[in-house]
Amino acid sequence: MPELDGRVALVSGASRGIGRAIALELGAAGAHVAVNYRARKDEADGVVEAIQTGGGTAVALQADLARPEAARELVAATEEALGEVEILVANAGITRDNLIALLKPEDFQQVIDTNLGSTFYLCQAVTRKMMRRRRGAIVAISSVVGVHGNPGQTNYAAAKAGMLGLTKSLAKELGSRNVRVNAIAPGYIATELTGQLPDQARETILSHTPLGRLGAPEDVAKAVRFLVSDAAAFVTGAVLAVDGGLGM
Repeated sequence: MPELDGRVALVSGASRGIGRAIALELGAAGAHVAVNYRARKDEADGVVEAIQTGGGTAVALQADLARPEAARELVAATEEALGEVEILVANAGITRDNLIALLKPEDFQQVIDTNLGSTFYLCQAVTRKMMRRRRGAIVAISSVVGVHGNPGQTNYAAAKAGMLGLTKSLAKELGSRNVRVNAIAPGYIATELTGQLPDQARETILSHTPLGRLGAPEDVAKAVRFLVSDAAAFVTGAVLAVDGGLGM
């Protein structure tokens, strides 16, 4: 697996689920990892402890990234603790599912701000120094829902689709400075969120997934490790589906 010795990585929404697996994977690869969390301090501290136990360097940093200023503050705190950010993984996200006729405007806006807004704010906060250094890698964690849509998730689908457009546009902006920007579109991954699915919905998903199983957070984390490494030096503007074939 590609190594990331000494590179500074910031992972948003990293206290649990996919974000946790990404932080652990990058730490195992030798990166110095900023583990961002919004409210789950104990879980974020657990991720840091796990990385440190493996001989790595990590720090837990709190920020509610739906606020533009919070992203700038988080990047500044990461730089103070670990150094300039060379790897950004924009993973922070929430769901507020409902049919559009019943969806509250505040639930639409909160999902847009947290999922899409935080990605934009973080990218804006790190790209200037990446461009000056002529080196950097950004990965946005989107979703198969952002590619194909899903009933009851118009807000989430809009946010995740927006992340794909942001990824492709930013890849074109930053390519001349050797800063790469890619996205991953996970399918249904075994996390706390998917654990709440009704049995019938779970069976329907599995029946449409050629590999016949839910993904593991580690499946996404290993894809991130590849995309931020030198092994993917000629990969930018890509959307990598990690979905067991669901999106075909």
